[in-house]
Amino acid sequence: MPTDHISEVGNVYDVVRRYGLAILAAIAALLLRQALSPLLGESNPYHTVWAAVFFSVWYCGLGPAIVTTLLSMVGVWYWFLAPAGSFTLRDPKTAISGMVGFLVLSSLIIALGEANRRSHARMRSAEEQLRKAHNELEIKVQERTADLHLANESLRELSSRLQQSRDEERRHISRELHDSVGQLLAALSMNIAVVRRQSDRLDSMGARAISENAAMVDQIAREIRTISHLLHPPLLDAAGLASALRWYVDGFSERSKIKVDVDIPEEFGRLPDEMEIAIFRMVQECLTNIHRHSGGTSGAIRVRQEDHRILVEVQDQGKGIPLEKQHELNSSGRTGVGFRGMRERLGQQGGTLEIRSNGTGTTVTAILPLREPAIAEARSEARSEARSEARSEERSEGRSEASSEKRSEGRPLAST
Repeated sequence: MPTDHISEVGNVYDVVRRYGLAILAAIAALLLRQALSPLLGESNPYHTVWAAVFFSVWYCGLGPAIVTTLLSMVGVWYWFLAPAGSFTLRDPKTAISGMVGFLVLSSLIIALGEANRRSHARMRSAEEQLRKAHNELEIKVQERTADLHLANESLRELSSRLQQSRDEERRHISRELHDSVGQLLAALSMNIAVVRRQSDRLDSMGARAISENAAMVDQIAREIRTISHLLHPPLLDAAGLASALRWYVDGFSERSKIKVDVDIPEEFGRLPDEMEIAIFRMVQECLTNIHRHSGGTSGAIRVRQEDHRILVEVQDQGKGIPLEKQHELNSSGRTGVGFRGMRERLGQQGGTLEIRSNGTGTTVTAILPLREPAIAEARSEARSEARSEARSEERSEGRSEASSEKRSEGRPLAST
């Protein structure tokens, strides 16, 4: 209620102000005509009041303009129509026709002014409505943008969690293969070794079957070990990214016959676990693409640290990628599953992926921001456990290989 009361008081004040200005304009016009009487005499009695009418029409509105017109006509009649100082008329016909003409022209001016004022009012109203609609649209766009941003953040968080869950599941499966299936195969190999020592009691077919079984168990053990290591390399936890990459590249080169040079500084330290996994999977995917698509026989991997960033480059000397395909791969639109997975992993670490290619080869570059080089105490304990598991794995494999007569040393563990 107080607000409504203030609004009503403001409206009343505005009306009084406009009518007061209209009356003052009429009085000022009459006084000016009085001051000009020595020059104008009895001619042009309405000469100055036109200005008052125009002013009232333009500034004060319809009602005040009518008041100004009537006051002006009465003032001119009383003071400037002969005989001056009275409402009697010396020449009624001429005076009345002049007053009628003044009223008609004033009415026309008032009508045009009112039409123009209403047109401006409609334009201002339309502009105000357009401004309000524009503001409402901006607010809705901001709300939709905020919702979209929130949805994208939720999607990225979900993708990150799924990726972490997948890595944890790989680590779990890798350990299960090594700890359960690997130990059973080791026990089976030892039992077969016992039987082989007594193969002189068997016929030739039985001895050959025992020998073949021993070879197949050794092959299965190697395959299980390879699968386990590729699911989650134990060196990645125990020794770090540099050792894991060198181990993987050695196996890849042995199996694919593609020579790959690894350039990692000797003083290259440990990185956060998720960053090491992201870089390792990126290199793994790039080498797979080199083997499948590039047609080259050599490649290079460079990992270095500069300006608080980690730069990873994987280069091949193959046939390259067509320009249109490069645009697709470098955009956030439709890309292959492998490159999309690399981008997601690197993006979760705040990194970027760039692909450059020509007729002589392709270079894939990843840039990841490096946080403060500190190793948390919680990670040191986990890595100690990983080292212990790696040492126990080596001892168990040593016992398994010692128990079998046929060894397979020097064969690569990695596969493409």
